[in-house]
Amino acid sequence: MLKKWTPSPLTLILLGLIAWLWFRPPAEVSDENRIAPPWHVTLTDGRVLTSDALRGKVVLVNFWATWCPYCRKEKPVIDDFWRDTRSKGFEVVSISIDDSPEKIAAWMRDKGYAFMAAPTNASVAAAFGNVASVPTSFIVDADGRIRHTVAGQLHYARLEKLVMPLLPTARQP
Repeated sequence: MLKKWTPSPLTLILLGLIAWLWFRPPAEVSDENRIAPPWHVTLTDGRVLTSDALRGKVVLVNFWATWCPYCRKEKPVIDDFWRDTRSKGFEVVSISIDDSPEKIAAWMRDKGYAFMAAPTNASVAAAFGNVASVPTSFIVDADGRIRHTVAGQLHYARLEKLVMPLLPTARQP
């Protein structure tokens, strides 16, 4: 009877692979070095945020949706990294591809996230392209250049690797 319930090694390997892909899907990271055109968003509190206001900071522009399971898994990581590095000049702008400002604000408040969030608009699409696959993130350096694009879920170690070299305080001896 016990042998009947013992999974084969192949079954265990396949289950492990499925679990790994579910909890840590692969992400494609591309290195870039192009100026982001000027853009602006209306934050959930009604303030207008412009790309010029973020000059001098390294910015993660993160496209997401409340229904996206990978987006939901990466938000706590983004929040932890932002809290750990915002004093060094790191900022997050989380842009929902399809939710209203009210829904975004309620979701962010419910989860306890304090970084900036906004719905997408035409100026964001012009600057970053018409992002349809979420999560997708762009890392913009302090001079307003898009340095990296991450198509897929972010992890703390990946953020450290991509963001820390761009932070002014991280470059100082």
